[in-house]
Amino acid sequence: MSGQERKVKGSDLFVAALENEGVDRIFGVPGEENLDLVESLRTSKIELVLTRHEQSAAFMAATHGRLTGKPGVCLSTLGPGALNLSTGAAYAHLGAMPMILITGQKPIMSSRQARFQIVDVVATMKPLTKLSRQIVSASSIPTVVRDAFRVAMEERPGPVHLELPEDIAGDEVPDVPVIPVHPIEIPVAHRAALDRAAEMILSARHPLVMMGAATSRPRATHGIASFVRRTGIPFFTTQMGKGTVPGGTNLYMGTAALSERDYVHDAIDAADLIIAIGHDPVEKPPFIMGPSGPKVIHVSYTSASVELVYFPDAEVIGDVGPSLELLADRLEGKLPQAAALLPLREKILGHIADRATEARWPPTPQRIVHDIRQVIPENGIVALDNGMYKIWFARNYRTRVANTLLLDNALATMGAGLPSAMMAAMLYPDRRVLAVAGDGGFMMNSQEMETAVRLKLNLVVLVLEDKAYGMIRWKQAVDHFADYGMTFGNPDFVLYAKAYGAKGHRIESIDSFGPTLDAAFKEGGVHLIVIPIDYSENVRVLVDELRARER
Repeated sequence: MSGQERKVKGSDLFVAALENEGVDRIFGVPGEENLDLVESLRTSKIELVLTRHEQSAAFMAATHGRLTGKPGVCLSTLGPGALNLSTGAAYAHLGAMPMILITGQKPIMSSRQARFQIVDVVATMKPLTKLSRQIVSASSIPTVVRDAFRVAMEERPGPVHLELPEDIAGDEVPDVPVIPVHPIEIPVAHRAALDRAAEMILSARHPLVMMGAATSRPRATHGIASFVRRTGIPFFTTQMGKGTVPGGTNLYMGTAALSERDYVHDAIDAADLIIAIGHDPVEKPPFIMGPSGPKVIHVSYTSASVELVYFPDAEVIGDVGPSLELLADRLEGKLPQAAALLPLREKILGHIADRATEARWPPTPQRIVHDIRQVIPENGIVALDNGMYKIWFARNYRTRVANTLLLDNALATMGAGLPSAMMAAMLYPDRRVLAVAGDGGFMMNSQEMETAVRLKLNLVVLVLEDKAYGMIRWKQAVDHFADYGMTFGNPDFVLYAKAYGAKGHRIESIDSFGPTLDAAFKEGGVHLIVIPIDYSENVRVLVDELRARER
């Protein structure tokens, strides 16, 4: 090269590396340590989506990874801003969502501010991520970023943290080319493992399939649905496995919203073999294994984590979809006993649907779930926060498309429902997207209503109002403690929505709920709908009925 060698800033190399990975948005709240990076973003193809709290940015980035299989990216400054990302990091780590977290830091070569705001964020993030590292050389940025995306996407997917110090971002170095992106392929299962699993399935008299959290990976769903169709074996799902096989199929037996004694456990208890596809022990156990229970075949991307409640008899490890196609090749047309458990289906689903159209006021969770299902099309997305209602959605909300009921049964953190719904609305602007939150969880990140309005999203937010931390209050009562310390007051949610520039609606009768929800979707924009909820059914269905079923 003639003349002086071209120099570029570290932040420019960083943004070029992100563009090379296909990043189109970064969510976050920058600080002064990020200003070089912000300037590089300003002239790039990447949109900086400013959120009102770093935690929300992390939830949005994680949900991007969950829905697309490609890491979402979030940004914060050092110290307090970086620490605000930690819940989102844990959310992605337990939920197996690929994500990149970028945090700033004071200059590492020299600093005139001593220890002001400095926390060891790299060490803080290590137990919450797959990889946490500080970038110490601008020239290494293209390599570090490429490696971060590779690690985030490899099985088991999850978050990767990169700390970009202020002086490294601003350092000018000779231009360094980006690293070409290469596909990440997963081998199929070993032939011997497939043969062993096929033999066990052929010998079973009452086989049953379970769909776990890992079945929701975008790459997996086709092969899983094909396996169920070709074998004819009935299936149930965990909470995070809902939707991976069409819920309208006549082989669906229900969802294990609880670990034992629920109606779907009639089928589980009668099974002599469970083919556990994509089970992840981060979920509350969908069933409890014991010495006298069914044999279990673990089918997943990675080996089983042996737990007191889960210790499979055989494993099929590899790319789940193609591996199941190969397993189905060994079984198709050879399973006359495949549907042995199907006679239990009508009774199980009948119990779950009980009182779903009851007209009492305030409405029951069953009625709310029923009416929402009538308004949301098959490809519509419902994003749940965390609360008592999650169990009811897991049991009662039928899914027909993967990742159309976004719930968190891993970290199970409050505050994630609204940001995850916002991410879904950004990715799928032509689909109906509904956020569902209790009044407690909604207020933890309700400030993002401003973000949703500013981004001109089409989004409906449903707030279930009981003026309490309802799940803990319920457990307090079930365990015979005094009713203490769980109730609070609320703002006028209709006025609260209007203050952010959204539309607010309060439901006064159950007959108006469905029409109001439908009209909000048709109008477009951001709407908040508040409805009271009667949780007295928790005791009847989830305590009294289940205790009566104890053997």
